[in-house]
Amino acid sequence: MQELFHQLSRSRVIDLAQSWFAGMPHWPTHPPFAMARTKEHGDYVLEGGVSSAAELVTLGTHVGTHIDGLGHFSCGGRLYAGRSMEEAGIDRVGPIVRRGVWMDAAPGGELAESEVIGVEALERGLSAPVGSGDVVLIRTGWGRRWKDARRFVNEQRQPGIGVEAARWLSARGVFAVGADNVALERIPSPRMEVHLHLLVESGVHILECLNLEELAAAGAREFVFVGAPLKVEGATGAPLRPFALVKQ
Repeated sequence: MQELFHQLSRSRVIDLAQSWFAGMPHWPTHPPFAMARTKEHGDYVLEGGVSSAAELVTLGTHVGTHIDGLGHFSCGGRLYAGRSMEEAGIDRVGPIVRRGVWMDAAPGGELAESEVIGVEALERGLSAPVGSGDVVLIRTGWGRRWKDARRFVNEQRQPGIGVEAARWLSARGVFAVGADNVALERIPSPRMEVHLHLLVESGVHILECLNLEELAAAGAREFVFVGAPLKVEGATGAPLRPFALVKQ
């Protein structure tokens, strides 16, 4: 136990989540995030002047930094490996503690909206070799637009990986692929081929709307990826609070 805490004390924790706020970006067909105070200080006062405040939040399960479960996409009515919606629910995904690798597809800037990240870019740009069970994160630079919802969503035109890159990653047995954009793949994509291949054909989870700026600045070749989705029974996705542990 002491050795474990010693290793943790030598690690830097990098937050990979974007913030939640009224008016934040969201995919147009998913419910937006909203928050309202339901109890103000002073509404109910206990002995000695003690009071508390609380709020109500509403959100879509695929809004903000989140993880796609294997029930999110289907093809011909079938989910990954013939699973039912209950079997593919996000509550079946436990806490994630895995090796992470990343690539910066736009060092110092951002990709143009029309750019597709292919296999050659992955082979050239990944920080370390990819192995089975890894979480692979891709920086496009669009995460820097997060506070400007219109620019971030950009009428659903964004750069991202292509289906050949998705196949290259799934062939290496990765657990999840994530990016700092709204859909991971280059959009518009009429058939959402990357989602179809990763979620339905390969059982690989997708992470979207990550904040990868600090991780890119740290420059670590590999890291420990930690995160856990909300345990919502039968849901097709859930908000995620991920972070990276990197060597100091």
